[in-house]
Amino acid sequence: MARHRAKGPLVDVITRVDLDRKKAVAVVVAAGALAGAGFAQAASTVSPVDRLITPVAATKNLAAAMTAPPQQGPQTIHSVDTGSEARKLLQAEQIQAQYHVAEALKSAEGAYVKRQEAAKAEQARIAAEEEAKRPKCVRPAQGSFTSGFGARWGTSHNGVDIANAIGTPIVSVMDGTVVEAGPASGFGLWVRIQHEDGTITVYGHMNTIDVPQGAKVKAGQQIATIGNRGQSTGPHVHFEVWVGGGQKINPVGWLAERGVSL
Repeated sequence: MARHRAKGPLVDVITRVDLDRKKAVAVVVAAGALAGAGFAQAASTVSPVDRLITPVAATKNLAAAMTAPPQQGPQTIHSVDTGSEARKLLQAEQIQAQYHVAEALKSAEGAYVKRQEAAKAEQARIAAEEEAKRPKCVRPAQGSFTSGFGARWGTSHNGVDIANAIGTPIVSVMDGTVVEAGPASGFGLWVRIQHEDGTITVYGHMNTIDVPQGAKVKAGQQIATIGNRGQSTGPHVHFEVWVGGGQKINPVGWLAERGVSL
């Protein structure tokens, strides 16, 4: 009766084990041969018995070293949560960055405030210098002095006349407040300005009026333009000075006292 070889996983395992054993024996034998050859020269100085024992012992030692399981000493494994450490480091860097940003903003704001204060101080200084340089009294208009204060053609001429082309600027002779601006008998149109000391200056025969009643004006600021309205013999501005509640005085002397000549 013929014998059938068993087949299956178990047989395959046994077969592989046999093959591994055969390979191991072959390696041991080869190693013993090499060891014997290595000691050939040394064999001449030992006894015949030692010559036989030495290769065999070396072969046994090599086989034991090859078949012995590797020895492992105690190992210490440290478990580190790198994700947590990275988050902590990132948070610390963010806090430090926020601090530096806050300090930079604070420094920038302080510098901005200082620049603003310096700019305001500089503006105030410039304004003060300009105010100091600004004239306190000026001519009412540029042009030719054509008529003075006093009797004229059988009547009293209570001011002075300065002739120029229609549209020539008329300015306030000093700082003050416009108390009247509009039509006036004999003047066509006029403007009256009251100054800090109570004096009132009058400007007549203008072509246009450029300031409203109640306006604050500066010396040299345009208030009107020369015209030929009312009782006029040609384009000019009629200028009067009233003091002490309406007393009309010679504008030439009043202007001269303030450094202005006509």
